[in-house]
Amino acid sequence: MPSRLGRVAGDEKSRHRERDANLEHRKWYKTARWQKLRMSVLVRDMFTCQMVGCGRIEADTSQLVADHKTPHHGDERLFWDDQNLQCLCKPCHDRLKQKEERSQARR
Repeated sequence: MPSRLGRVAGDEKSRHRERDANLEHRKWYKTARWQKLRMSVLVRDMFTCQMVGCGRIEADTSQLVADHKTPHHGDERLFWDDQNLQCLCKPCHDRLKQKEERSQARR
């Protein structure tokens, strides 16, 4: 039985499921079109993290993210624009880029 108090702090899987259910544009990430676009960005950037100061080259594509330079917030034009995408390694995306976006959201 799910908690009636909400999700447990730090429960990322629940947070992602909740976000996927509530945001219509999240389904775009599960399409063949997105997978093709993602791979073309990784290839274009030669599987190299574009974060300034990183430059990590990663052969394991599960450790790479096609990151939106400008957050799309459901804007289809920004979401599908390959010039708005860059290859980031997961550590840079999950730590540095997310921290940067959270700080901008607070402003």
